[in-house]
Parts: sequence; structure tokens; C-alpha cells
Amino acid sequence: MRMTVADVMTTKVVSVTAATPFKDIAEALITGGISAVPVLDDDNHVLGMVSEADLLRKEEFREEFYREGYRPPLRARLRHPKGRKKAAGDTAAGLMTSPAVTISPEASAVSAARLMDAHDVKRLAVVDRSGRLQGIVSRRDLVKLFLRGDEEIATEVRDDVLDRSLWVDTDGVQVDVRQGVVTLSGWMERRTETGIAARMTSRVNGVVDVVDKLTWKTDDSRWEAK
Repeated sequence: MRMTVADVMTTKVVSVTAATPFKDIAEALITGGISAVPVLDDDNHVLGMVSEADLLRKEEFREEFYREGYRPPLRARLRHPKGRKKAAGDTAAGLMTSPAVTISPEASAVSAARLMDAHDVKRLAVVDRSGRLQGIVSRRDLVKLFLRGDEEIATEVRDDVLDRSLWVDTDGVQVDVRQGVVTLSGWMERRTETGIAARMTSRVNGVVDVVDKLTWKTDDSRWEAK
């Protein structure tokens, strides 16, 4: 079973509006124990995201000891080219990162992880086709996938991968799962089939690693090379 964003996202979301003052945003983050909030319009559309990092720009770019002409370190200015502008923001409209990086609830959990990595963000706003907020998915939500029990993983490998997805004889395959590591042992008819079985098993949510101990009756890999 492919885990989707809807399966792991948080639906009870703390949000703010574009007019929400700086201190109210800070209080929302602290009270909610969260690191970012989406900024919504009156129709629940996502306008952007405000994170702890956005709020801290005010300190990072503050004039040290109130000296005129103070310039933050070059590294900070290069890393955050919009930092000074955000440092001057007093409401969510001036602090937020916009447009927000969003994802559909029907998208796979793997897609969410790749999108976070590509944009170097820790969370995504989950929106419907109209751009209205449905929830938030964070790195922590995705890490929860690895908390699946060994027996649950083994059942999915046996039922969904071996019995339903592979149109070959898998009666000779044994599945053992310990701490998320799946060991496939036994035999299959062809060598290429064992490779497919291992690759498909690695795609099961919660699998930490796959140990392939499968043997085969016919080495058909040489035929493919030709």
C-alpha cells in the first residue's frame, strides 16, 4: 500500500492571516510547539509560510548596539538575500515566504520527502486543487513511516509485493523483517525476478533496508545483456 500525504499529514493546523502582528505569530509558534505557520486569506487559500527563521531575521539583521551603518555578515546576506526586507516586517505579510511550497494530499509520502529536499524546507502546506489548506506535512510526519511494525511490513511485502504485484511464482520466497530490515530468502525461477522483488520490497513504506538472499534456477541476466 502506497502511503500518501493524506495518511501522515496533520489536519489541525495553527494558521495566521496576512495582517497578524509579529508578536502574535511568535506566540502562536511557542504556544503550539511548532516551527512554522501557514498564512491564509479569508477563503482559506495559502498565501505563504512564516517560520521561526523568518522571525529571527529581525535579530540577525538588527543594527548591533544601535550603530548606524551596521551591516550583517556577508554570509548572512548571501544566504538570505531577502533577509533585510523580512527583518523590517511587522506582520505576516512582510515576514512570510511566498509562494508557499505546497503539495496535494493524494501525492505519495516519497514525493513529499523529495519536494522538501529540493526546496530545503522542513514542512509543506497540503492544499486541494483550489489551493485551500487541507493540512501540514512535516519531516517528523514522514519519519513516522519508519515506526511501522515489522509484522505489518512483512504482511505488505507478502501480500502486495509477492502475491499481487509480481506475476511469477513466489511460493519459494520467505520474508523475515527485523527492525524494519527485510530479508528475502529462498528461490525464484529467474535471476531478474529476484532483483525486481528486492527493488519493489525496498519501496514499501517503513522498510529501512533489504537483504537479498534469494537464489534462482535460471540466470537470465546474460540474455538481457545481449
